[in-house]
Amino acid sequence: MPELPEVETIARGLHKRVAGDAIESVWLGSKPQTMKSRPAEIAATLEHTRITQVRRMGKHIVFDLERSGKVQASLPAKGRMRRIALGPRSQWIVHLGMTGRMVVCEPSAEIARHTHAIVTLASGHELRFVDPRRFGRLSVESEGNFEAGGVEPLEVEKERFLALFRGRKTPIKSALLNQKLLRGVGNIYADESLFRAGLRPRRRVSTITRAQLERLYLAVQVVLKEAIALGGSSISDYVDADGEEGFFQLRHRVYAREGEPCLVCKTPIKRVVIVGRSSHYCPHCQK
Repeated sequence: MPELPEVETIARGLHKRVAGDAIESVWLGSKPQTMKSRPAEIAATLEHTRITQVRRMGKHIVFDLERSGKVQASLPAKGRMRRIALGPRSQWIVHLGMTGRMVVCEPSAEIARHTHAIVTLASGHELRFVDPRRFGRLSVESEGNFEAGGVEPLEVEKERFLALFRGRKTPIKSALLNQKLLRGVGNIYADESLFRAGLRPRRRVSTITRAQLERLYLAVQVVLKEAIALGGSSISDYVDADGEEGFFQLRHRVYAREGEPCLVCKTPIKRVVIVGRSSHYCPHCQK
């Protein structure tokens, strides 16, 4: 599943391609799993708006939309029509799931299998959402008040970070993956951050000293920034908004390297399962 660096890379690429463009029409597929909001509401919220910004919030891509004043839209609901008010600012929220992709292309481009949304832009381009496994989700916020929960790991101050984790009895890996604490950090970057901080993924948070948590705070910052600079990690299906792979997987020190020698001490990397998720670590470098 794309994590913070991958979603950040895609959002930046989309912003360059579509910010300032206007949405003329929306086509949505028939697979209900993909639509977190009702299809009619998604189409009504998107059509005849201008994309002012594309940004990341946690693991979500958020399209900030603007229209001229408030409008009323009629939507089908349980055999009757329901009217909703759409404000001058709204949002389209995309969660990529495991295999979702956002593609900017010409209308003449072949429509890929598993295309669930086609947004026609005033520039003549199309913005398409493709998701073979259908774990991705499309939703809208008619008033533009979407909130992903948790705090942004690249924005959180050190003292706030320490307060979030201090004294918890869960394994530190589980705490890092808790999106109610930090949003956007997933399996890859949790493993890589813990390695750089010298902490084992099973280590109980309550046993970690302030100095060690400070090292983890810095490690999370450094790892995420490095990954963004390299376009994220291309594992499985991930490509950016231009269809290009990332390169941070070439810098992985522990993730998916079970049995391979540690790049620091040559000790074989181990893998353990914590709450159903694989975790990779060096038994010598991490305590």
